[in-house]
Amino acid sequence: MSDDDGTRPARVEDVHELALAMPHVTVEYGTGGNPVYQVGRKSFIFFRTPRPDAVDPDTGERYADVIVFWVESEADKQALVQDEASPFFTTAHFNGHSSVLLRAALIGELTRNELAEVVQDAWLSRASARRAAVWLRAHPPA
Repeated sequence: MSDDDGTRPARVEDVHELALAMPHVTVEYGTGGNPVYQVGRKSFIFFRTPRPDAVDPDTGERYADVIVFWVESEADKQALVQDEASPFFTTAHFNGHSSVLLRAALIGELTRNELAEVVQDAWLSRASARRAAVWLRAHPPA
């Protein structure tokens, strides 16, 4: 297995690299200096500060490593969070919100290619129709 063929375990640095590789992306910094990736001033990925809704079930400690990814629809969200093999989750705080959560500590359960698809889908879910169409023409689904 080559380290650069996309099948290696994903890393947090890949989130930053993949998000910045999408067109028209800007980065804002939220509370605590956490990066918020935006397209057209709409967030599509952000690194969350510890919150009371995402805690370790054994210790009650707030997770300090939660990354939020937008998704296209509730069906897409449910497909990710209901798959027992998937590291994605949600909390009651995100009910009705088109996003999924991922702990950075578990990002290696995804391959870099799988992470790239999630990042691209997050971008597509928030980009304007024109920008999304231009990107999809240049990157047709396999």
